[in-house]
Amino acid sequence: MQEKLEQWINKVEFNEILEGKHNAPHNILGLHDFGSGQVFTAYRPGAEKIFVVDMDGRNRIELEEVEENSGFFGIYVEGKKYKKPYRLLIQYSYDDIVDMVDPYCFDPQISSDDLYLFAEGKHYQIYDKLGAHPMTINGVQGTYFAVWAPNARAVSVVGNFNVWDSRLNPMRTLQVSGVYELFIPGVQEGAIYKYQILTRNGERLMKSDPYANCAELRPNNASVVAELNRYQWHDDAWMKEREKKNRQTLHKEPMSIYEVHLGSWHKKNDGTEDGFYNYREIAPMLADYLTDMGYTHVELMGIAEHPFDGSWGYQVTGYYAPTRRYGTPEDFMYFVDYMHQRGIHVILDWVPAHFPRDAYGLARFDGQPLYEHPDPRRGEHPHWGTYIFNYGRHEVENFLIANGLFWLKKFHVDGLRVDAVASMLYLDYGKNDGEWLPNEHGGKENTDAIRLFRHMNEQFEKQAPGTAVIAEESTAWAGVTAPVELSGLGFTFKWNMGWMNDFLEYMKLDPYFRSYNHNKLTFSMQYAYSENFIQVLSHDEVVHGKCSMIEKMPGTYEDKFANLRTAYGFMYGHPGKKLLFMGQEFAQFREWSEERSLDWNLLDYEMHNKMRQYVKALNELYCKYDAMYINDNNTMGFEWMSCDNSDMSVVSFVRRGSTLTDQLLFICNFTPVRYDEFRTGVPCAGKYTRILSSDDKKFGGTGVRNSKTVNAEEVECDGKDYSIEMNLPPLSVTVYRFDFKEEEE
Repeated sequence: MQEKLEQWINKVEFNEILEGKHNAPHNILGLHDFGSGQVFTAYRPGAEKIFVVDMDGRNRIELEEVEENSGFFGIYVEGKKYKKPYRLLIQYSYDDIVDMVDPYCFDPQISSDDLYLFAEGKHYQIYDKLGAHPMTINGVQGTYFAVWAPNARAVSVVGNFNVWDSRLNPMRTLQVSGVYELFIPGVQEGAIYKYQILTRNGERLMKSDPYANCAELRPNNASVVAELNRYQWHDDAWMKEREKKNRQTLHKEPMSIYEVHLGSWHKKNDGTEDGFYNYREIAPMLADYLTDMGYTHVELMGIAEHPFDGSWGYQVTGYYAPTRRYGTPEDFMYFVDYMHQRGIHVILDWVPAHFPRDAYGLARFDGQPLYEHPDPRRGEHPHWGTYIFNYGRHEVENFLIANGLFWLKKFHVDGLRVDAVASMLYLDYGKNDGEWLPNEHGGKENTDAIRLFRHMNEQFEKQAPGTAVIAEESTAWAGVTAPVELSGLGFTFKWNMGWMNDFLEYMKLDPYFRSYNHNKLTFSMQYAYSENFIQVLSHDEVVHGKCSMIEKMPGTYEDKFANLRTAYGFMYGHPGKKLLFMGQEFAQFREWSEERSLDWNLLDYEMHNKMRQYVKALNELYCKYDAMYINDNNTMGFEWMSCDNSDMSVVSFVRRGSTLTDQLLFICNFTPVRYDEFRTGVPCAGKYTRILSSDDKKFGGTGVRNSKTVNAEEVECDGKDYSIEMNLPPLSVTVYRFDFKEEEE
């Protein structure tokens, strides 16, 4: 009998198993038909004896060690009475016996179609195949592991379930795909694991799983087996309503976004090192605040797993895993679910532009450039110290597109804000001469990234309708938010970085000099309809010595608050959706730091609390009147009444909504000078009702008195046939509601 076993064993494969170099261990391990009988083999270094039994414990047979102290056991059995699966009883000593189902008696769970679609870059649910997935196969519970490592010589699963011994669970490669897989019975949710990769150069790497759904809390960095299909969602109505929407619908809806860093919005005072709230704990706190303040959306910075707190989540090592800093994947599902039940949309910051060099992560994953471009002129950011994805490789393209869909579909997220889009579009971004490589046409445009964006946005719109994809794009690239069929990139919205830079430069000026820089205030309307914009005052503007928003403002203590109220009022009146970073709604004086909580104690001071009340009033105004948002991308939605009064630094404009009623007139004074009997042109005759003044005493203003309503007079002003007269408060925004139907009646 042992003769037949020796006939069956391939000596080359036998040696490769012992040396940890076999990339198809199922060929030699497990149960195999041979002639008129069957061969059992198992490799367990250090074992004294190994027995095979049926799943019910019958038909016990002992395997023999093929070579002394090799750990390789086998036996030939005449006849074919054994079936898969079966159990191995592994005896290491008299009282140390491991009872396990043999991992090498299960078929692959990844089909040829899966591999084909992945190689084409079009397997949009590849996250259900690659990674670690608890499942039951042939009645056996365990975890299915699969990883893409085409340049590897061999790959093993190691973890706390096999004493991190790479000899025990070598994986099988499938066809020529570079995908390795293995089902390991008995491995349960919560198990900690990595992949040990033997490179072509003989180096052994310990890598976390690129498709892992959970990770250890830093500084530990192993992957953790997680179950994503158990959570019971309560947002069915929300999701059904979302599916009815399209990009045109989203353009016409209000979006007042509160940008949040979860770890520093609020911290616990419980003496713990980090003071982090769990996703479940912070959800009601944040939802209560958002609801009270009137925000429609929350945007979360850096949720995907990352090693360094100071990166704020923008140097990602676990693209498919919510960070463990705040809990488990189920906890984050609860967070999103809770927000939906409170009527709040959730946007995530998403980073497909680059990834860090951490040895356990994506960098040189299988010993060679895999996720990154192999040419450093394409594959590295020299000034950021990070790698750039190889967008032209289909499997990498698939990794990124499926990752976006993963958050939108698995976690019910309502939108993604794509970080650093400009760095992806331009091959010379952040690089000096000689540090970048032109495209196939000799230009600096990254044609691979362009194709990725178009492919990505088409699929997001098709497979996750009603979700928004927002580009942080800082250049004048044309058609960022134009549909793909019109040769655009297909994003839903774009951050208006040009407006932000010009406007903040304007606001930082002493009011005396603003008259000489009036174009910084008005120029944005020259391109306001070139894209579908979001007006942003983001976290990037209140860090690294840039000062907080209130500290950017010139003047005395009171002037700073008045300037900031004026800035926010103008921002809300300007066409485009809105985003404000946390802490700026109550005028935090210190720059933001991820290491500490916001300075909530400032709300004990009158001016800070009044600023918060003012931002709340702006949100209420914004959501109440569709003139503030429904025609953001339509020229009929905005009209200057006066934009040339640079001497007084005053502008006025009209916002128009869906009907002839509830039209709004904004009058903005950017100087600390009060103008009594100030006259401004208006679009028509009728009654104008004041609905907001940033100078109101309840907001911390001087309280310049004006009538609640004023009738337009047929007095020409600012080139208009009608005008109104008022006392214009210093450093202020005043908003009037008017109705075209008034005149018709």
